[in-house]
Amino acid sequence: MTDYDVLRVFCAPNGGYGNEIGVVRDGSRVPGTEERRELAAKLGFGETVFVDDPERGVLDVHTPAGRPPLAGDACVGTAWLLDVPELVVPAGTVGVRLDGEFTWIEARPEWAPPHTLRHCADAAEVDALPVPAPGEEPGGAPGEGQVEAPGKRPGLYAWAWEDEPAGRVRARAFPGPAGTGEDEATGTAALLLTASLGRALNITQGTGSQLLTAPQPGGWVEVGGRVRLER
Repeated sequence: MTDYDVLRVFCAPNGGYGNEIGVVRDGSRVPGTEERRELAAKLGFGETVFVDDPERGVLDVHTPAGRPPLAGDACVGTAWLLDVPELVVPAGTVGVRLDGEFTWIEARPEWAPPHTLRHCADAAEVDALPVPAPGEEPGGAPGEGQVEAPGKRPGLYAWAWEDEPAGRVRARAFPGPAGTGEDEATGTAALLLTASLGRALNITQGTGSQLLTAPQPGGWVEVGGRVRLER
């Protein structure tokens, strides 16, 4: 079996929650796209990262849905692991900074896979949303405050203010038929929500993951979180 690290990304303050990802530090050991797809499926993580150049931070990320141009968990986790100033992904060059217990990436909203953003009335409404059955489209028809992604909806990002003046948000994500029933932490959706609202956010997603965001000059957005090495 190819050596790989397991990281938990967007953890709560106690180190729990977040998403597990796999990182193959020496991507040359799995050189082909089909071999990488097979290994990613075997490992079973939401995102499996193959590092093709650790000094430049060149990444190839595989998810159950394919190879995204930008993957939030993968970028935040691998940036922490490699300790590099930037990452190179299919969408472009992602800025990186480490700030105490948080690792931050800076990317453009248009690089993120599309999500449908649904503004719910309150956190209780977010919590009450049912998890879609396998193969079922999440969320149904657009509701008030819902921003439709272009083309076929790959999933739903439902959110509500917990404390609007403080920028505190409650959110849940449902990737839909192409992915799992519910995603515990979704960095790219947080990036899109931040761009839509135009303000810094402190997001609690899923059962307890924490994602921090902040808009930056020139249309860029930062997304940050805690990373923990599982093994």
